[in-house]
Amino acid sequence: MNEGEDKDEKRHRSQPKDLASKRRPEEKEPERVKPQVSDEKDEDEKEEKRRRTTCKEPTEKKMARTKMAVLSSKTDPLKCIECGQYLDDPELRYEQHPPDAVEEIQLLTNERLSIFDANESGFESYEDFPQHKLTCFSVYCKRGHLCPIDTGLIEKDVELLFSGSAKPIYEDDPSPEGGVNGKNLGPINEWWIAGFDGGEKALLGFSTSFAEYILMDPSPEYAPLFSVMQEKIYISKIVVEFLQNNPDSTYEDLINKIETTVPPSMLNLNRFTEDSLLRHAQFVVEQVESYDRAGDSDEQPIFLTPCMRDLIKLAGVTLGKRRAERRQTIRHPAKEKDRGPTKATTTKLVYQIFDTFFAEQIEKDDKEDKENAFKRRRCGVCEICQQPECGKCKACKDMVKFGGSGRSKQACQKRRCPNMAMKEADDDEEVDDNIPEMPSPKKMHQGKKKKQNKDRIFWVGEAVKTDGKKSYYKKVCIDSETLEVGDCVSVIPDDSSKPLYLARVTALWEDSSNGQMFHAHWFCAGTDTVLGATSDPLELFLVDECEDMQLSYIHSKVQVVYKAPSENWALEGGVDPEALMSEDDGKTYFYQLWYDQDYARFESPPKTLPMEDNKYKFCASCARLAEMRQKEIPRVMEQLEDLDGRVLYSLATKNGIQYRVGDGVYLPPEAFTFNIKLSSPVKRPRKEPVDEALYPEHYRKYSDYIKGSNLDAPEPYRIGRIKEIFCVKKSNGRPNETDIKIRVNKFYRPENTHKSTPASYHADINLLYWSDEEAVVDFKAVQGRCTVEYGEDLPECLQDFSAGGPDRFYFLEAYNAKSKSFEDPPNHARSPGNKGKGKGKGKSRTKSQSCEPSELETEIKLPKLRTLDVFSGCGGLSEGFHQAGISETLWAIEMWDPAAQAFRLNNPGSTVFTEDCNVLLKLVMAGEVTNSRGQKLPQKGDVEMLCGGPPCQGFSGMNRFNSRTYSKFKNSLVVSFLSYCDYYRPRYFLLENVRNFVSFKRSMVLKLTLRCLVRMGYQCTFGVLQAGQYGVAQTRRRAIILAAAPGEQLPLFPEPLHVFAPRACQLSVVVDDKKFVSNITRLSSGPFRTITVRDTMSDLPEIRNGASAQEISYNGEPQSWFQRQLRGSQYQPILRDHICKDMSALVAARMRHIPLAPGSDWRDLPNIEVRLSDGTLARKLRYNYHDKKNGCSSAGALRGVCSCGEGGTPACAPAPRCGFLKFGVKPQPPWALQRCGGLGGRSTVSGVSQQEMPGLLRRNPAALGGAQTRQAWVSLLRTAAENRVRDEALPGKRGLWAAPSSPSVGTAPSQPSFPTGKACDLRPDGSTPSGPGARPTPGTGTTPGPASPDGSSGTASSAHPSPTPSPGAGREGRGLHPEQHRVVRVREGARPQGFPDTYRLFGHILDRHRQVGNAVPPPLAKAIGLEIKRCMLARARESTSVKIKEETAKD
Repeated sequence: MNEGEDKDEKRHRSQPKDLASKRRPEEKEPERVKPQVSDEKDEDEKEEKRRRTTCKEPTEKKMARTKMAVLSSKTDPLKCIECGQYLDDPELRYEQHPPDAVEEIQLLTNERLSIFDANESGFESYEDFPQHKLTCFSVYCKRGHLCPIDTGLIEKDVELLFSGSAKPIYEDDPSPEGGVNGKNLGPINEWWIAGFDGGEKALLGFSTSFAEYILMDPSPEYAPLFSVMQEKIYISKIVVEFLQNNPDSTYEDLINKIETTVPPSMLNLNRFTEDSLLRHAQFVVEQVESYDRAGDSDEQPIFLTPCMRDLIKLAGVTLGKRRAERRQTIRHPAKEKDRGPTKATTTKLVYQIFDTFFAEQIEKDDKEDKENAFKRRRCGVCEICQQPECGKCKACKDMVKFGGSGRSKQACQKRRCPNMAMKEADDDEEVDDNIPEMPSPKKMHQGKKKKQNKDRIFWVGEAVKTDGKKSYYKKVCIDSETLEVGDCVSVIPDDSSKPLYLARVTALWEDSSNGQMFHAHWFCAGTDTVLGATSDPLELFLVDECEDMQLSYIHSKVQVVYKAPSENWALEGGVDPEALMSEDDGKTYFYQLWYDQDYARFESPPKTLPMEDNKYKFCASCARLAEMRQKEIPRVMEQLEDLDGRVLYSLATKNGIQYRVGDGVYLPPEAFTFNIKLSSPVKRPRKEPVDEALYPEHYRKYSDYIKGSNLDAPEPYRIGRIKEIFCVKKSNGRPNETDIKIRVNKFYRPENTHKSTPASYHADINLLYWSDEEAVVDFKAVQGRCTVEYGEDLPECLQDFSAGGPDRFYFLEAYNAKSKSFEDPPNHARSPGNKGKGKGKGKSRTKSQSCEPSELETEIKLPKLRTLDVFSGCGGLSEGFHQAGISETLWAIEMWDPAAQAFRLNNPGSTVFTEDCNVLLKLVMAGEVTNSRGQKLPQKGDVEMLCGGPPCQGFSGMNRFNSRTYSKFKNSLVVSFLSYCDYYRPRYFLLENVRNFVSFKRSMVLKLTLRCLVRMGYQCTFGVLQAGQYGVAQTRRRAIILAAAPGEQLPLFPEPLHVFAPRACQLSVVVDDKKFVSNITRLSSGPFRTITVRDTMSDLPEIRNGASAQEISYNGEPQSWFQRQLRGSQYQPILRDHICKDMSALVAARMRHIPLAPGSDWRDLPNIEVRLSDGTLARKLRYNYHDKKNGCSSAGALRGVCSCGEGGTPACAPAPRCGFLKFGVKPQPPWALQRCGGLGGRSTVSGVSQQEMPGLLRRNPAALGGAQTRQAWVSLLRTAAENRVRDEALPGKRGLWAAPSSPSVGTAPSQPSFPTGKACDLRPDGSTPSGPGARPTPGTGTTPGPASPDGSSGTASSAHPSPTPSPGAGREGRGLHPEQHRVVRVREGARPQGFPDTYRLFGHILDRHRQVGNAVPPPLAKAIGLEIKRCMLARARESTSVKIKEETAKD
């Protein structure tokens, strides 16, 4: 390479992207005002120059001091060792710190930011960081050189610092006035872009180890560098949004779109051109790739659209470039840097499984799939090419492993490297998006019979038994190898490309029709389980799958060893794991557990033993399957009476449950109807015509659906009492026992009476009314058994009776549908055992009720499990377990101090460690007894139950440019948590996380987690539960992993208690194309109705904006069953945490004018002049222009506020032409200026600065619903995970939060969405509504509006106000109270979570919001705890019965 080429190459690598500035090497660096650290930096740079000059002296001495030597020295100018910029570049600028600037920690604790208080030192938290605005900013390297952020420096681990003026998140004024000046902030861990959703602009932000900063205006010195970045981002935004809605568009269509888009005023450009796109093509394509990665799996990627393919080809874009830089940095780190939190402390067992597998997996995949020729044609930088084959595309179907011919040699379409995808995209238009549910594989095709070679097979010994045509033998010789019943063999598959199957021989026989046969009880290889490739290649699992086979299929004898847990299993944790098999000889395997292929349950092998008379043909699988089939078959017993045409019985059984006459039963809603015409189901209100002159934005409400609506929830079960059990006689006079009928008395629920739904508001949820109405239903329709008692006969109060066990109902009155009256129940309505007994006297029970868990518990007193709660938060998980009565939390670990203090307040007997969990585990593993604070550490054998929810940011789907170890650290907390389990070996283990945990990294983290538990010897399973089905007023899907130690029973997942909206109950999980479901059977209904917003907060006293009293009185009695439960039986006249921060006058006015109708939001605001409380006037908006996109109103009125909306004006009208854009004008409707341009609302009015529009809101036009929608009393509070469109799991969002959608890589959070601006971004507490980048569903949105009194709360979002702020971001409630003009507050957020009113929170109001929102809902934890309790009771009963038998045997 010659000197010129070398010069060009070096400049290309070092100079910032897109800054086409020419180098002038002969100019000396001009003097500049240096920052405060300039002296030190000058000395460092002088030393750097001296060092480099010294290195070059020997070479220069050998050369004559000629002109050529001078030129040679000029071709190798000095570069900054940090940022790589040329030190002699005249355009190299230095950072100039703002006056009175402070370091980041001092900045974050400044009261002016209203995010932190003195209690938050360094903000040691696992969840989302606090968010602030940053203006007048500059970014620079450690030597003070101003640097661009998009040239890969951050990705290459170069430490970039920044300075500027930090302002509260709700601030919109970009001037530094009122801000807190900071210097040397950072280093920047990641930068991100969001807002590809139709908003005014895409936002750019930084993340450090302590906070997130959303950028506003750069400093004058940094503006030239940042302007290029802004242009790139805006071009990317245009491309992504255009291709979202026009996937089939051509490259010419895209150019037309770009050239007709009006650039925002901040860019100082008249128009965009094709050159604008081509100049930034590399960056644009990277954003499109990132955007697709953040999308749902079933979303068509825009990366492969014809338009994008043309752009990539035309511009010569290199795909995966940025990822390649990052990967190379990771593989070849320049130096070791210790940043951020500590590394995970792991046991050897967990370390080997996670780290060894990840290191070897790619190479292993290559070896296993040699037939895939395209696999080796990889760029080596993208993750797509490292995915497993999908098994369903046309390329996979041709592969041998999936039953194809293997001729095409094509790679799986979902594994093609993006750099190759452009060449093949035209052939891949047909993509099968359906994920098949693969059935359990049949080992053999029974129709095929293999020709037997009788010379190689002969019986050894005489037949041990002859049964009809079958003669059973004990031994057989195959190829000189003797096999006997009980031996294990390898079996030749029909498909020779598949590995040998393994089975246990359970019977040997010969018959005349099939010849020599054996019965195979199959083993399941680990790769055929949910573990997939993470499993031990030598480990097998027992399954309930068997079949008859010809002996000729046997290949050879193998050895399968049962590895039982050792007697000291619980004390063996944390030590170096011993190999379960000493060596792999190809014929020796082992098994530990039994596997359920439908529910992905690993359990201890069932103890099914043969009888003496059937040892020669006993199959444990056949026995268990036969037992299950027998249980499922409905049967009648105990005949009572033979009548004409039917026979009566006293007992029927189904699924192992006995039903007697007099028992209460659950029936599906369609089983019978009532003799009263019920009011028609509530329908979504129809749009009524409105005065468009008064409500000019109402036309945007083109969808009637209200987020969080509970209108689609099914009815709860019908309940009846069995009056008769009978079978109709057949023609031969015998009863038809295959068709069992039951006659039941109907019970009315309060909402089934003429009083309809309002009757259920104040009634107990388990209150019924007796009815003499009868119905005959099929016994097969019965869904379960319940207890229904007459309240006057109960020996205890109604509250104690209801809390005494599950499925309990009572009645006090009878209902007469004809007269629509309530009467005393007839004598026959009372339970037979209680007739004649008054209140408090009837202690007897019918036989059918004698097996309730509560009564069993009185027989067996269960000791509570000593529990360690890791990542405990304020204690929602522990609280639920305490309510279930199964645990006593003696230790808790919570790094965030406010949450730890809250845990202490509610659990005074617990030891709470406010330290890094990795440090604590390291101390315990080192043999320490106490920590540095003198707190006693739990030791081996102390912990009987381990529970926790490792922070979930890594599983959220948020796709950002991570350059530091923080996200990896968060994911490694799962590794740390598993290491706690391995060390302590508790009896029970529970891991709770966001739903996305089970699909994160193609379910790899799930597989490795289960693999660790299996390797430890645990029984385990996983599932997804909907918290709303267990009695909370919100939608929240959570992934749960349960494990039980050897000898314990593995709990089932609890059956739902409440009906819930079906769209929120999609709980199946697909792993490697196999659909897994939990054991839940109540799929279409449930025992109780949905808990709604009305149930949770209708009794709370009215408060005004700004209410700050920490404690107030209730001023009334509880109005609903749910409220009575949360207030509890203890007398507590004090209500805590019902406080509300003050709001700006404009926000308060808008909230007052949003109607109280459910779903109302900013689009329902009238366009009127309003005098605000501060004396200023909010003026009307003036619609003086034609809006090309939205047309005119029905009356012909204009809908445009700027001339650019007419489509013919290249730029927006100047301020004087837009009459409403005068300084100081505050219009009442929260209108977003990006609506101009007629281009989908994506432009900004030019010539009008933010300072000139203090009253206008820059709303997100795509979020047309509203961040603060008026809640419905019957709605649901929706969690952040449910409110996101891009991903179900939001980082750190484990509660009722405002929900940002996932930003794409290099994309910033989109503009928050009350119609934004000052009123939109401003919460009553001074926080922002949404946060990073939502991509809302059309027709819905995230602006504030009222909640309706009769709805359950979806996640805290539009259909119901978010009761809490987003963690760490200062975000408070997002929705409006159903009847009050304010957002939902802390106690109103704690109640939908199921926290009792006595539960204490700690810290600043934002801390309390966050504690509630991050917690596991206690009712969900209680339901899981009760299942664990059932297992403990079953084991205790089993132990008791064994002792009784042993004592009897001794006697």
